[in-house]
This record gives sequence, C-alpha cells and structure tokens, in this order.
Amino acid sequence: MRHSSSSIRKIARDVFHYQSLRSGQEEAIAALLAGRDTLAVMPTGHGKSGIYQIAALMLDGPTVVVSPLIALQKDQTEFLNEQTGAGAAAVNSLIPERAQEEAMAEAGQGRTEFLFLSPEQLANEDRLRAVKELQPSLFVVDEAHCISEWGHSFRPDYLGLGSVIEALGHPTVLALTATANEVVRAEIVSRLGMRNPKTLVHGFDRPNIWLGVETAAGEDKKHALLLERVRSATPPGIIYTSTRKHAEQINDELNSMGIESAFYHGGLKRSDRESMQDRFMNDQVQVIVATSAFGMGVDKPNVRFVFHYDAPGSLDAYYQEIGRAGRDGEAASAVLFFCPKDLGLHKFFKAGEKIRESDINAVVDALAAESGLTQTSLADKTGVAKSKIKRVLQSLQDLSLIQVRQRGKVYVAGDGARLRENAVKAAEHQVEWAQAEMNRIEQMRMYAEDLNCRRAHLLRYFGEEAPDTCANCDNCQGAGTARAELIAQTREEVRRAPS
Repeated sequence: MRHSSSSIRKIARDVFHYQSLRSGQEEAIAALLAGRDTLAVMPTGHGKSGIYQIAALMLDGPTVVVSPLIALQKDQTEFLNEQTGAGAAAVNSLIPERAQEEAMAEAGQGRTEFLFLSPEQLANEDRLRAVKELQPSLFVVDEAHCISEWGHSFRPDYLGLGSVIEALGHPTVLALTATANEVVRAEIVSRLGMRNPKTLVHGFDRPNIWLGVETAAGEDKKHALLLERVRSATPPGIIYTSTRKHAEQINDELNSMGIESAFYHGGLKRSDRESMQDRFMNDQVQVIVATSAFGMGVDKPNVRFVFHYDAPGSLDAYYQEIGRAGRDGEAASAVLFFCPKDLGLHKFFKAGEKIRESDINAVVDALAAESGLTQTSLADKTGVAKSKIKRVLQSLQDLSLIQVRQRGKVYVAGDGARLRENAVKAAEHQVEWAQAEMNRIEQMRMYAEDLNCRRAHLLRYFGEEAPDTCANCDNCQGAGTARAELIAQTREEVRRAPS
C-alpha cells in the first residue's frame, strides 16, 4: 500500500502534534511503509522514536519494540497511550509475572498496537511463541548498536535478535541508534539479517553546541580547571565522570561552593537514582554529577553544558553524552577535561574483558564432551564468566561450528574434532575485537589532541560530510596553535611523573 507524504505529515501533526518532521524522519517512515528494512542513525533528540510511532499507525498489525531501557519503555507506553489511544504495553522483568501474562493476553486480543519488550524476554521460547501469534507488521530494535561487538555498548542478549526476526516471519525491521560508524552499521545489518536495507545517517551536526578541550597533566590541575569552568558556566548542566568516587567527590565540592548539585551512579538504590534524576529534571538542582549510567532516555531541553571530567572510552559514547546539551536549540557547551592518563583506566578495564585462548579452549572442550549444555551449565563447568561464554558461543556460531536450539541448549555442528580444529578462528576473532577496542580508545585521544576543527572531526567519524571549520569550537576560535605547545608540555609532564 502506497502512502503519500501528506498522509505521513497529517498523522505527525494531528496525532503527535509535531509541527514538522526532521531530516530523515519522513524518508525512513516512507521506506517502512513500502515494506523495506531500515537502519536510522540519528543523534539523541533527533526524533528516532517518531519514525516507528507514525509508521505503526499506518501499518496493519502490531508493532514490537525491543528496548533495553525499562525506564524508557515506561515513558513511551505512557506517552503512546495518552497520545494515540491505540494501546501500548511493556513486558519486562520489573513487571510481576501475572501482569506480564495479562499484557500479552490483551495484545493477543488485538488491543495493543505497541508492545515493548527487552531482548531477554524474546530469549524465552514461550514469550517468542506468543509474540509470533500476534503477527507483528513492524519489528523495531532500539539502541541497535548494542548488537555490535565493535560498538561502544555491546549487550550479548541482543545477539539472538536476528533469529527472533526470522522466527517471526521477518516482519519489516527498523533498527535505531544514535551512534554507529560505518563498521558498526554493517554489523547491525548483518546480525539482524536486514534485507536490502535503507540506511539513513542524519542530524549529527549540532551547531549550537560549542566544543572544547581542557588539557591537564594531572588530577589536581584537571580538578581545578573543572571547578573554574563550572563556577562560570550557566546552569543547568551535567558533569560526567568515569567512577562513582569522582561523582560523589565532585558533587560534595560543588555543594560546598554554593552550587546546588546531585550525584547519580549505578551504585545507588533505584529509588535514590529516580529521586536524583527528578530533582535535576525539575530544576531543583543546578548540576548533576554522574557516571554513564545517567542520561539514556533523559530529555531535558535546557541543559546548557555537558562537561566530561574523565574521557569516555570512545567517541561514540562521548558524542551520545554531549548530545544531551542544548536540545532547545539555544547555545550550549561541551568540554572534555583531558589527562592522557585517564585513558589508561579504559585500557585496564578492556583488558579485563578480553577473552583468553584458554577460555575458548575450555568452552570448546566442554561442548565436545557433552551435547545440550546451556550458557549457565557451561559457565559452571568451565569457570568462565557467563558474559564471556555468550561471546565465545557467538563466535563459534558465526563460524557454523555450533547450533543453539530450544531453551538455549548448544550442540556441536559436526564432530568435536572439527570444533577443536577450527576453534583457533574464534580466538583470532577475539584478538580482532580486543584490537578494535584499543583503537576506539585511541580515537578518543586523537579527538582530545586534535588541533583542527572538532566539529569536523566528530562529523567525519560518523560518516557525515563537514566543512574544515565551524567557528564554534576552541580550535576554530584560535586555540589550536596555543594548544599544540600545551599538549607537548603535558605529555612531557606525564612522562616525567612518578608511576
């Protein structure tokens, strides 16, 4: 069925009260309505959700939305029930089992247009069977970069979504992400089994955000630079740190300076996190100091600054986090406080995630000796962490060495000898993964030490064309030449500092 641009815009205006659609939105909706799988790479705040919201109301059959963010599922269901009246429900681990079954029953009765699920839900055979009976017309994968081993937020539970799509009869697929370079985009398409997909990359230029870097040789200097910036900055703002300790320390210091602030990290109770977030969203505090746990699904339009006290482990994560500034279109600033030593922490953590050849051999030996093992039983037998087991199994599955059947039971495809002979390829894959992770950290360093236009650096990283200068970053405003000497001086200070 063909749909005109005017009908798309009419629903956008009449149902969702959008005055206009942003670049790429209408093109993505039209592709979905034509039955074409679509990958939309658009930054936070660009309106990715609007794509499936509008398309769903123009397609026959329900829409399944896979999202790892339970809080965002709740927000979306409330919004859609209020705006559309078409019926929206979420099924996740925080909902009592009885309520989950009631939600699925209502969906089976045709009373639900939007069904939000976590990827873990679809790993359950009974749940998958129930979803299949709904005959969804649109299958949406939000935060699609989570499926990529080369992405900045890999989640093994996403790896089964390609099989889920095929089990559902391959409804039209929409993959959404705010950060995906060319390599990650290719892996999303491959792992989801997307057919002749329409790929749209739009909206990464946020010209209202001033970009800058403050370079320091050590923690004390970096700390002083941050406090100086915050003191003169226009609130509200977000300060990102890499550790919970830094978040709490900086929060205490800001409060002692008379700046009303709160802190947020994964170590807090859920109720405390919600309280901290609500205080910031309602302008009860000027600043929130947080780890990367804060921000997903948070849409506060008047954030005037996003400062990074510690460098993130990738440009993907950095861009996603600074995208929470200036969503109202007014001037905002994003400053990275950079100490070369900071990236050593990311390298340390990545080294801990590395899968050793001995881990792979242990898994392979267990599979060759016994059929029908699950991830849990493999972890028990081998002593290898379950998170690593998932990645090893995916590598073996990619090489067609194993099959994962009902209830997650793993069987060798062929014989144990062939599995052992080819396991070296899985080890090589993990070496490639580890190198890619180090390259991502190196990309972060290159951005921090770049003497040319920062906006051009970011846009080209994500595959968008960019002019050589922007007039709204520190380097384009003349800081580049002076920074060259500062960077050289900082490197020397770091080299001479006691380890």
